[in-house]
Amino acid sequence: MPNIKSSVKSMKIDAKRRARNISEKTRMKKAQKLVLAAIAAGDAAKAQELLPAAHKAIDQAAANNTIHKNAAARKKSKLALKVNAASA
Repeated sequence: MPNIKSSVKSMKIDAKRRARNISEKTRMKKAQKLVLAAIAAGDAAKAQELLPAAHKAIDQAAANNTIHKNAAARKKSKLALKVNAASA
């Protein structure tokens, strides 16, 4: 445990940020897994329904700087490609 006041505060802030980032990433991953599970089950209509929710979760993670905006765009693109391939 640090002795310096600013270091103590930094540790508290880091813990809050880490908790928020983990929560955000978990939410994003769950949304992606739901879409991929629907594709794996062969349910293209359900995957189409779940895709906007997954995109929203990814966008929110990028907005909170949990992931980079280019990483978010890449994840959204990959998901959309898989859903479109399943639908066709």
